[in-house]
Amino acid sequence: MIQDYLEIGRIVGAHGLQGELRVNPSCDSLGFFRQFDTLYYDAQGTKPVRVVGMREHKRLALLRLEGVETVEAAQLLRNRRLFFRRADAALEEGQYFIVDLIGCEVYDANDSALYYGKLSDVSQPGANDVWHIKMNDGREVLIPVIDDVVKRVDTKSRRVEIVMLDGLLEL
Repeated sequence: MIQDYLEIGRIVGAHGLQGELRVNPSCDSLGFFRQFDTLYYDAQGTKPVRVVGMREHKRLALLRLEGVETVEAAQLLRNRRLFFRRADAALEEGQYFIVDLIGCEVYDANDSALYYGKLSDVSQPGANDVWHIKMNDGREVLIPVIDDVVKRVDTKSRRVEIVMLDGLLEL
């Protein structure tokens, strides 16, 4: 099921005395925050809040939200999660939300009958993402998300097609 509201981060505390919030991001890049004028305090989108400002500090997003103007007000929001509306997010070609990838069926791009398993997790160790494929026999295989391997992704039909490189299935 496609979720309409996705987590963008968790408020970890206040920054300064004017109600600025320190937010630990759940997204790949802090710049992702910049595209949103409105965020939500809940995953159903019933508690919107206007974003007044955003800046980066180390690996955190520093947010100014409407109605949060003191350090005390900011501290009351500690540990709350913030959400964005999927329809408000712009993704570049070839980018996907991790939540949409989890559970996709993984097939061989050259032999559509060859089923490998389900995509169970995504790691982000550095240069490229790594997909965790739960194979039919229970093993977990790690697949680099590179053009030589990933050939087709269709999150709507929950299907991914890859070319298995030599050695990736070896124990």
